Amino acid sequence: MTVEDAERVARVFKALGDPTRVRLLSLIAAGSGGEACICDLTEPVGLSQGTVSHHMKLLTEAGLVTREQRGKWAYFALNADAMEAAAAALRAV
Repeated sequence: MTVEDAERVARVFKALGDPTRVRLLSLIAAGSGGEACICDLTEPVGLSQGTVSHHMKLLTEAGLVTREQRGKWAYFALNADAMEAAAAALRAV
């Protein structure tokens, strides 16, 4: 594993190291069409929109989700390739 690969994997696992972010991923996966609006994520986790946006930014930067702006709302979808790469990295350790 290269240094760059190790840094990328560490960034993914750091993002997954917070229970709220893991829960957000679960909510997105369960969402209609495998996506969720930021407006639909705040109430289930009991956090403000700003706090959820911060968590989603970290998940996006880690490559675990994709973000699409629609009007005033951001919609998020899981990045299946990144999720599989994270699972493969775990198996390789």
